Amino acid sequence: MKKYTFTEKKDTRSGFGDGLTILGRTNPNVVALCADLVGSLKMQTFINENPERFFQIGIAEANMMGIAAGLTIGGKIPFTGTFANFSTGRVYDQIRQSIAYSDKNVKICASHAGLTLGEDGATHQILEDIGLMKMLPGMTVINPCDYNQTKAATIAIAEHEGPVYLRFGRPSVPIFMPDYKDEPFVIGKAIQLTEGTDVTIVATGHLVWEALQASEQLEAKGISAEVINIHTIKPLDEEAILKSVAKTGCIVTAEEHNKFGGLGESVSRTLALNNPTPQEFVAVNDSFGESGTPAQLMDKYGLNAKSVVKAVEKVIKRK
Repeated sequence: MKKYTFTEKKDTRSGFGDGLTILGRTNPNVVALCADLVGSLKMQTFINENPERFFQIGIAEANMMGIAAGLTIGGKIPFTGTFANFSTGRVYDQIRQSIAYSDKNVKICASHAGLTLGEDGATHQILEDIGLMKMLPGMTVINPCDYNQTKAATIAIAEHEGPVYLRFGRPSVPIFMPDYKDEPFVIGKAIQLTEGTDVTIVATGHLVWEALQASEQLEAKGISAEVINIHTIKPLDEEAILKSVAKTGCIVTAEEHNKFGGLGESVSRTLALNNPTPQEFVAVNDSFGESGTPAQLMDKYGLNAKSVVKAVEKVIKRK
């Protein structure tokens, strides 16, 4: 089995900031808007280099979405920036009416997603955002796994015509994916990280690294796991999932999100329509988060390699 290692950890939000900086130098139509969280979204370099292409909206997220929608009419490609909770739940009506329904070319870029926002607690964490956004017709939903992939996704979505929700996080996590110059980001195309014959593990975001760690632990137990990085939740790479489960006969989905409405349910629908297959979910079990360090929360809510291993052992018994 292929082993993945890392030499550095970095937050995925910095991948967004560095990708935006590259776009500022290469695409004159890219503009950025922020709701008073420039430091948290790592947008300062873009602002320094392109002050005339940045709009500080303040703590007025609904207004930011409306302005972004308007900017597209003049041919601009707006990237909005705030926390995932405020990027979705707070402004859902504006996104639905002004962006999704109108098919505006807005890139909704959301940091501090999931539980790993940590100590700020449940009011700032969000575990429903993927579900909210994937239900909007025409909305592309992307959840990259590390710094490199977030930078690559940020660059790629500028070339995609239509609304996009790009989700990333606050904590420093291992960098294990190639740089965008070596592996360009392809929207809607899953990446198979390991080959296996006993179980398929499809993971997204921070859970991809945990899935890889779980696959090594499973190998020590004599279980061969195929790990697939689902960075694009909508459109979902159904072909990659169906091809894998046809070989393994069972699947585990892993995500930093509520079990309702996330990646797991999208996979379940695919399987139900094409090839009903035993499935287990590694996700938050219908609850809000709470205050704590990212590591404490991921452990308490079962979003780690240990939980993936348990889910695999359970689903294999159902084959």
